Amino acid sequence: GPCPAAAEEEEDGDEELLGAGGPRAWTPQEKLLHEARLKAKAKRRLRRTSSRDSARESLSEGAEPGPEPGSPKGRTHDRRSRMGKGRGLPKKGGAGGKGVWGAPGVVYGYQEPDARDPNYDEVAQGDTVYATVVPELEEGELEKNVQPMVLEYFEHGDTSEVMELLRGLNLGSRRHAVPSLAVALALEGKASHRELTSRLLSDLVGHVVTPEDIAWAFDKMLRDLPDLILDTPEAPQV
Repeated sequence: GPCPAAAEEEEDGDEELLGAGGPRAWTPQEKLLHEARLKAKAKRRLRRTSSRDSARESLSEGAEPGPEPGSPKGRTHDRRSRMGKGRGLPKKGGAGGKGVWGAPGVVYGYQEPDARDPNYDEVAQGDTVYATVVPELEEGELEKNVQPMVLEYFEHGDTSEVMELLRGLNLGSRRHAVPSLAVALALEGKASHRELTSRLLSDLVGHVVTPEDIAWAFDKMLRDLPDLILDTPEAPQV
């Protein structure tokens, strides 16, 4: 039978030849337009024919039709980087991904057990020792903590209570500041305060401070005597 495309061409050609008012001669522009249409139809017919032939060959060979270029399946095996972060797969020969053993033949050194490890066994690690670490007091913090203790001691007169409070502080290398501060407060107070300070220093020696700390404190006070006179004029006699 006749080809549908050929029939379409004949119908189109007749319409162009007859026109609206009967038979007439074509102008050069109309001839060029008609030839361009014929060429376009021939190209479309050739593409349809080639696509049908390729489909028949693929079906005859038993091959599955591949995904379309714009379909999501076509991007599954795409090796191009996405957002510059790769595809999330491990590197070739890297053997360093999360949750893997590593490359074969690699020997790791000893690592300390981590208490947050799910396989951590507290019983196998031995006895756990808990220790409270108190940081060493700085010069300003020491005065803020010791001065209220000495002033309260002037009220109750209990040297053992002051001793326990001082043991709770990490005096470190500033132990000599305790007798120095106590004597400076006693100079500003009454005679009873100076007597209580003498008793306190005697009880602290060997428990909180050493004799060398007491000697260092008095040497410092003698060097700072001009400053003490400003607050306590009778400091040299006392």
